[in-house]
Amino acid sequence: MPALPSGVDPAWLPPEVFRPLGSRRTLILGTGPLVDTVHGEVAGACARFGGEVVRDARAQGAPYDLVLELGRQGEEGDGLGDEGYALVRAEGVTRVTAAGQAGLLYGLFHLVRLGEAAFEGERARETHRPALALRMLDHWDNVAVHPVMGQVERGYSGGSLFWRDGLARGSRDELERVRCYGRLLAASGINAVTVNNVNVHETEAHLLTDRIGEVAAIADALRPYGIRTHLSVSFAAPVVLGGLPTADPLDAAVADWWAETTGRVYAAIPDFGGYVVKADSEGQPGPFTYGRSHADGANMLAAALAPYGATVHWRAFVYNHRQDWRDRSVDRARAAYDHFAPLDGQFAPNAVLQVKHGPMDFQTREPVSPVIGALPNTRLAVEIQATQEYTGQQKHVCWLGPMWSDALRFRRGGEDGPSVGDLARGGGLVAVSSAGDDPFWTGHPLAQANLYAVGRLAWQPDADPRAILHEWIELSFAPEETADPARLRSGLRAVLDGSWRTYEKYTAPLGIGFMVQPGHHYGPSVDGYEYSPWGTYHFADRDGVGVDRSQATGTGYAGQYAKPWAQAYESPETCPDELLLFFHHVPYGHVLHSGETVIQHIYDTHFEGVEEVEEAHRVWAGLADLVDSARHARVAERYEEQLRSAREWRDHINTYFFRKSGVPDARGRRIY
Repeated sequence: MPALPSGVDPAWLPPEVFRPLGSRRTLILGTGPLVDTVHGEVAGACARFGGEVVRDARAQGAPYDLVLELGRQGEEGDGLGDEGYALVRAEGVTRVTAAGQAGLLYGLFHLVRLGEAAFEGERARETHRPALALRMLDHWDNVAVHPVMGQVERGYSGGSLFWRDGLARGSRDELERVRCYGRLLAASGINAVTVNNVNVHETEAHLLTDRIGEVAAIADALRPYGIRTHLSVSFAAPVVLGGLPTADPLDAAVADWWAETTGRVYAAIPDFGGYVVKADSEGQPGPFTYGRSHADGANMLAAALAPYGATVHWRAFVYNHRQDWRDRSVDRARAAYDHFAPLDGQFAPNAVLQVKHGPMDFQTREPVSPVIGALPNTRLAVEIQATQEYTGQQKHVCWLGPMWSDALRFRRGGEDGPSVGDLARGGGLVAVSSAGDDPFWTGHPLAQANLYAVGRLAWQPDADPRAILHEWIELSFAPEETADPARLRSGLRAVLDGSWRTYEKYTAPLGIGFMVQPGHHYGPSVDGYEYSPWGTYHFADRDGVGVDRSQATGTGYAGQYAKPWAQAYESPETCPDELLLFFHHVPYGHVLHSGETVIQHIYDTHFEGVEEVEEAHRVWAGLADLVDSARHARVAERYEEQLRSAREWRDHINTYFFRKSGVPDARGRRIY
């Protein structure tokens, strides 16, 4: 068990949650580095709470409360794979068995989640295995401080856990914190981390070659918790680092350079996970320079990784970021599908197409990307964003579990078709990390719930997000250790459970996005991107608002979906209200399925959103006697900013649309 640095929040692994485990007698059977980690966790808990741990196969006959066993033959190991485990309780003994070391580690953390319930009564044998083999966090961390984006691009939690001012963090305390981070991730189900930004600048490019030793040190710190290290690489690396005149993926010298370089990577990091690539997007180099396709580029890297059983994750975030706002036929939402759907079946088996869950850019409300499910012969990973770039930047409470759950449960082909979670089985779930070197890991302590949810939804994409939130509350706040468990639980649920929809209410309505300040993306600016080259428009005028993406009269984007959804999205009458303005330009007087007009919905929701933040602020203040004082103070401080910002959003949005439409609020509230 690593030592948490002084002043750092324990997040969802505070010492108290190990009491049920640490107060009992445990036998551990099996060998290997991850079994050593399991033993260290149990031994640390026993030292604190008075239990005993034995690691000796000859002691099997003695009485134990818990047996953690690796490699047991028979039904317990059948079908579990390297990461699955079985749990049973009979005759007063709780037993966890696993065929692989990682499975035993995940089984241990499952016991921590269960608490005392793991040691009560009888429990029929149950098996647990992850639905998705790869469950990864992408860190958008820069090695050198970027002049615009800083140390962490879209980072709202201080500096990088891995890098500081051009160098890897290498002190004992810093690497211990990285190890603690790996522990938190493993406890939620994460098994892979990419340690640098997908926007690979010149300094970061060198991590692949002469600075691979720094990556290896990070990998060493994460490995004890089963976390494999991945690296974002520049497609132009053969030119930038290798001195070649070209990075053409079909050039034999380029392929040889990647093969040799990859061999040196594996010499330094034998369990290296693979590469992540952003190519031909937002200025990053790619195969288009040489007249090649994305499949050509991905397959060249896949060939270099194939001897090691590794993958290249090729991001599908490719679009025209120099769009003419005057040209309404160009639609950024269409871009990923238009680029990649024709390439289905052309990608190598170890090339994974990494697709954002929505077609735009992690907005508060988007439809599920039509790329997901459109390439049945291509491995697919779904990308979500834990860092709250467009959802309050960890200054606002915005529990994203329900948003991600909705996306993962979406069935592109209708009720009988596979869900997004099913389609991600080939490539996994990837999230942009929200963690940094802030004492609370995520800046806002309640934003830890989002980081936790990534791992739990990656393990089980159809999990109930309310159950995940309950788990996080029980682990992070240990209500039973407080004077009033019921009040603490109900208060935390009250401020978190509906917070995504509260945020949506006081920001951008009905599927419209990007009404944010350009560049940093915090706070309202209704027309901030309206006349920009980035392709992020709402087209509000005196008569109405929204983007016509129908096949009949618009950009045709709705037609990229399979028939059930293409039909639903095609017409304002059948389009879900929450996505109406994403798909249609409608008059302000258009009547929603709710019975409200569009303009009245805008007014009502923005007033409601502020009122809900005021109530959440009040509820949080009332929990001061039940929450750690430092944690409570940080959240209270963030609520002050959230309330200020919510009022600003309300007044900007309502005033803008009142002035555009000339329609007064039916309830007579003040609009400026």
